[in-house]
Amino acid sequence: MRTQILQLLRTHSGQYISGEELSRMLAVSRTAIWKHIQSLKNEGYAIEAHPRLGYSLRQAPDLLSPKEIKACLESQLLGSHIHYFTDVGSTNNEAKKLAAEGCPEGTIVVAEAQTIGRGRLSRGWFSPHGKGIWLSVVLRPPFQPQQAPKCTLMAAVAVTKAIRNFCDLPCGIKWPNDILYDGKKLVGILTEMNAEMDAINYIVIGMGINVNITADEFPPELAEIGTSILAAKGHPVSRLHLLCRILTELEQVYQQVVREGFAPILEEWKTLSVTLGQAVNVIGPDEQYSGTAITIDEDGALLVETDTGLRKVIAGDVSIRPRQPANNS
Repeated sequence: MRTQILQLLRTHSGQYISGEELSRMLAVSRTAIWKHIQSLKNEGYAIEAHPRLGYSLRQAPDLLSPKEIKACLESQLLGSHIHYFTDVGSTNNEAKKLAAEGCPEGTIVVAEAQTIGRGRLSRGWFSPHGKGIWLSVVLRPPFQPQQAPKCTLMAAVAVTKAIRNFCDLPCGIKWPNDILYDGKKLVGILTEMNAEMDAINYIVIGMGINVNITADEFPPELAEIGTSILAAKGHPVSRLHLLCRILTELEQVYQQVVREGFAPILEEWKTLSVTLGQAVNVIGPDEQYSGTAITIDEDGALLVETDTGLRKVIAGDVSIRPRQPANNS
């Protein structure tokens, strides 16, 4: 009922709609309308009430609730089913549970905060309440399991394009799963898969986007390596509208991959990369070496030119760090 009232208030944006008219249109009493209006106000909706004119929606809170997402959603598949949490341990963990239970493709899990947000290689992810987009998407793609790692690159392209277009922020992709602005981490992406020998049961793509976190809110250990859209732009942006833009971009690139394969997206990834052409250290479980990041191959692996030749770096078993200049003192 509250969702229907919100839709009607939005339809009459900037105008009043009477309690009597709402009552007639929704076939409930005016008392019921009043109670739902009070509940919406308690959720943070600024609804102006006039004794003779009725109700008018003046401002909606920047919540990532299903009714808010559905009001601005343009994607058809992604976001068709929404699971929303005020606080959750990890959106990826919840999404994997739902996927294992058979939830439809395109299901999303979104939270206002995470208590055990995870990044790649089991690293933690700072996920404060109401300050970012903590999102997981369930896909059931038709391609082979060995292609799943490229979904991280696919998601990075979509999120980078969304932030660039919506926020006018020239961020770029650090291989394999981070998006940076001015050398600091803005977004982390974690892709997890459940598959059989020759078929993917589901893929969960988790995204942590630092949106409206102020510079002094980052923990000391992250202050020098993390940033947010607010810190970069100097003003907050709508998490809701950015989320919907990300879902639209991701749906478009996913549909392109299903139609045409990954090749076009990998080429687009190269144009958005901040890794290619850079000196890097490759830090693996058993060895470490330096070189220059040249390109990515058709599998999405990073090719690094070293003193001993070209090395292939596979996502998931290494970390990439900028190579520090030699100390000549």
